[in-house]
Amino acid sequence: LTIDNNLSLCDKSLESTMSERNKRKYHSKRDKEEEKEVEEQEESSAEESDDQNQDDEEPPSKKNRGNVIASEEMPTVTLDTGVGPKSSSKKQPIIVLLDLATLETVKNKRGVYELLNCDDHREICKRKLKKDPNAYRPDILHQEMLALQDSPLNKAGLLKIYVATQKKVLIDIHAATRIPRTYKRFAGLMVQLLHKMKIKAGQDHTTLLKVIKNPFSQYLPAGTRCFGMSCEGTLYSPISLASSLLPSDYSNAPPTCFVVGAMSTGHILLEDHPYIEKMISISEYPLSGASALSRIMTGIEHHWGIV
Repeated sequence: LTIDNNLSLCDKSLESTMSERNKRKYHSKRDKEEEKEVEEQEESSAEESDDQNQDDEEPPSKKNRGNVIASEEMPTVTLDTGVGPKSSSKKQPIIVLLDLATLETVKNKRGVYELLNCDDHREICKRKLKKDPNAYRPDILHQEMLALQDSPLNKAGLLKIYVATQKKVLIDIHAATRIPRTYKRFAGLMVQLLHKMKIKAGQDHTTLLKVIKNPFSQYLPAGTRCFGMSCEGTLYSPISLASSLLPSDYSNAPPTCFVVGAMSTGHILLEDHPYIEKMISISEYPLSGASALSRIMTGIEHHWGIV
């Protein structure tokens, strides 16, 4: 009897220990499963957040890509209140055509349109376009437009500006347009213009820049004399150029047009502008377009007494 009792007690103790071990295993297994579920939930939430970040970084859809420009903040252009009242009361006697400007848009890896230039898109010019990157210099046009905008002749309202690109896009610039000073904002403005075909002022919705139809000759008033600028043309000093081409009083001056290149290399060709009667030069040295325009404007201002 004592042996049987001892065996029964051993069996009970074994059962109790086995049950405790099973309980521990069960609880540990359950804890591991709960920990695994928590880890899976955390991983799924992390993956969802990564997907959202990737969606934010992905380029926009094809339907919305056409409206994306170079900068997130839309560039703006304003009216220049310093332009004199002569611009609204009378036609501008001096017309300047900035010819062969390199204004083209290109889409970057983020699906954003930018103004094609030799600094930021050198590999695109070489591999995709198969062209010399140094030919794409929209900064030359920016410098020339600033030189004309800052001239007292423009402030007096006696200057009219047009731009013609190498892709035969003709742009009309309002006399009171204030061009952005920085190249980045200028590039964004040009991209916006090429996509929307016009730019309006924020105050009174006046159209300041717009794409117009070719040819350029239809916008020249009757009796306009046209001259092309080239380092191989007839040499004039700024004052002698103004005195030989223009009368002493600008109120009776017939319209006079100057065609100036806005490209890095090359010349203005008479074949492209048959209305040009003479090629002229403003210096015996090669000058940048902005410097040549400044000399021309200075000579005309001196001749007409505009200070």
